[in-house]
Amino acid sequence: LTFCQLIISKKPPLDSNEDEAWLGEVETCDADRPAWDSKIQYVLAQVGFSVGLGNVWRFPYLCHQNGGGAFMLLYVFLLLIVGVPLFFMELAAGQSIRQGSIGVWKHISPKLAGIGYSSCMVCFYVALYYNVIIAWSLFYMGNSFQYPLPWQQCPIDVTTNDTVKECAGSSPTSYFWFRKALDITNSIDETGEFNPIMTGCLLAAWAIVSLAMIKGIKSSAKVMYFSSVFPYVVLFIFLIRGLMLDGAIDGITYMFYPKLEIWGNVQVWRQAATQVFFALGLGYGSVIAYSSYNPVHNNCHRDALMVSGINFMTSVLASLVVFVVLGFRAKNIALRCVAENLGLLSLMSSHGSNQHLVGPGWPGINMTDPSSVSIAEYREWYSHHSSMVGPNITDCSLEQEMNKGIEGTGLAFIAFTEVMALFPASPFWSTLFFLMLLNLGLSTMFGTMQGILTPLMDNFSLLGRHRTLLTVSSCALGFLIGLLFTQRSGNYFVTMFDDYSATLPLVIVVIFETISVAWVYGTDRFLDDIEVMLKWRPPVVYKYLWKYVCLLAMVGLLAASLLRMVFKRPTYTAWNQTTASEMTLEYPGWALAMIVLLIVVASLPVPIGYIHFTLKNHMVRDTRSEEGSCQEVHRELYTKCSSTEQLDSNSQHRVPSEEEEAHPRTAFLPMGNEHYRLLPQQEVEDDDEQDTVV
Repeated sequence: LTFCQLIISKKPPLDSNEDEAWLGEVETCDADRPAWDSKIQYVLAQVGFSVGLGNVWRFPYLCHQNGGGAFMLLYVFLLLIVGVPLFFMELAAGQSIRQGSIGVWKHISPKLAGIGYSSCMVCFYVALYYNVIIAWSLFYMGNSFQYPLPWQQCPIDVTTNDTVKECAGSSPTSYFWFRKALDITNSIDETGEFNPIMTGCLLAAWAIVSLAMIKGIKSSAKVMYFSSVFPYVVLFIFLIRGLMLDGAIDGITYMFYPKLEIWGNVQVWRQAATQVFFALGLGYGSVIAYSSYNPVHNNCHRDALMVSGINFMTSVLASLVVFVVLGFRAKNIALRCVAENLGLLSLMSSHGSNQHLVGPGWPGINMTDPSSVSIAEYREWYSHHSSMVGPNITDCSLEQEMNKGIEGTGLAFIAFTEVMALFPASPFWSTLFFLMLLNLGLSTMFGTMQGILTPLMDNFSLLGRHRTLLTVSSCALGFLIGLLFTQRSGNYFVTMFDDYSATLPLVIVVIFETISVAWVYGTDRFLDDIEVMLKWRPPVVYKYLWKYVCLLAMVGLLAASLLRMVFKRPTYTAWNQTTASEMTLEYPGWALAMIVLLIVVASLPVPIGYIHFTLKNHMVRDTRSEEGSCQEVHRELYTKCSSTEQLDSNSQHRVPSEEEEAHPRTAFLPMGNEHYRLLPQQEVEDDDEQDTVV
């Protein structure tokens, strides 16, 4: 028996004069559980987990592709009616039960224990490929201590003494990313050997995570002070620097210009809901794990609103930085296009052709000084004479360059690196940028690993006693499996895991979480428990949001994602070395089987947990029916058959065993120490099956 259980088992029934002293003893029952040193530490951890690389490259890309300001309004709407209520639900459950994801859902019913295991599986999937992105950031940061930057110019082929053909056909930044960093194959079918440099970077990334988490939240929280705050410093520095660039205002205008017609597109709603879902980290179990280390009476409702608001404002800040940089990049490309076309026109004029198109009679086209010709002037000239100049002379549109969406890794490792090379003191800005990416990735990685370790340590006492060994072993296993991503085709597997390994399983997990709270346990009882915990009752609107709006939204998101997979065969973007360009390919059959396997393996614990408990409970009932005489012979409070279970039922922070599910449970959330009382023996004798209640 634990110390807490011993106190309860030895203490006689309370009288009114002993309540206060007894409750002081009960408060020691949870003293062995780690806790945050301060509220700011906890907030930084939650913000660090929820604010990640997706805020820097996923949200700006979706905003870029889906109507700018109109997408932001849609995102805020879904954040308020779906994101915040579900985030609040996870915070409240974790804080009250003080367990990881497995313990929380097992507490409401052992049938639902599989939800927590599914969360752990998805967290492990995400950790596997997320640390690879951290390894890429380490590689680029290491290469930033050079001048000029290695991706600033195309290398020379020593055999031909000319520019490398692959680089000349693309760009220096694309060449460095695909050939020097990844040394990528032409498709996922071509596995290739391991990339030794990237393997070393992945080992370093896992070593950093292991060292930062080796002592639990005590060590990771100290790292959070830097890893959570530093990205904001860098984002503000980049924003101030970016606003001084030519083309910055064009980028911001493009970002906020609303295209309301996108609201009629179902896929835009799906993408907005998915982004809300992933931005807050719902379903991972990390939110539950972090909140489980809070005091019982912490105001988790305020935390939910605060963290959600900070997350959204971070996405807006990152989008401003991205669009300022993309506006500068687009204007540079457009001006370079104007100069090249005017150079061709000048060459054609010197040979006596097309002189009437560029003579002094056409305003704004000064062949003696092409740099004085603006993009607007050139486009006006081109609109009148495009049919006469032939195919070699092209339009130069800033909007067209802005419309070229660059998603995910392409935004960070191609577009941004291209802009960094144009800055004065480029190594400094490049180092700063990739140090920011490293910290964003690490803070999210800490939360993801906590979503794995906390439920396992809470649910398995053996693992809880060997925290250090569990942490190091998990990181070592993650590195070994992560070698899949360091082979030459590894980038394609990163894309596969990012697109498919987490999306559907997480949506399924959150659907079952919502059903368990709203329909199995009941929203009224849940709000009653929260009222006792917070000392005030949350608005009744949460009841209807949890029961109907959130649940329907999640089911709709799941259906839309499944239909998209069925009717549109999954594809990925591959790099073709011969043409030096990207191309879209369909996944081969074995890759599709792997995608399905990833989704099924992550989702299976939910039905398996339900079936396992049902069968086990049926066997227990059969056994009890055969040995029913035990209940008749032993009618004292602690019977021979179940004295340990009766004692356990008094423990505030214990996860009930599966065999106890047959007994009626009077409360889902522990209500704080003032609500403990022992059931008088006379009451128990009146009802054989009644437990000591909390």
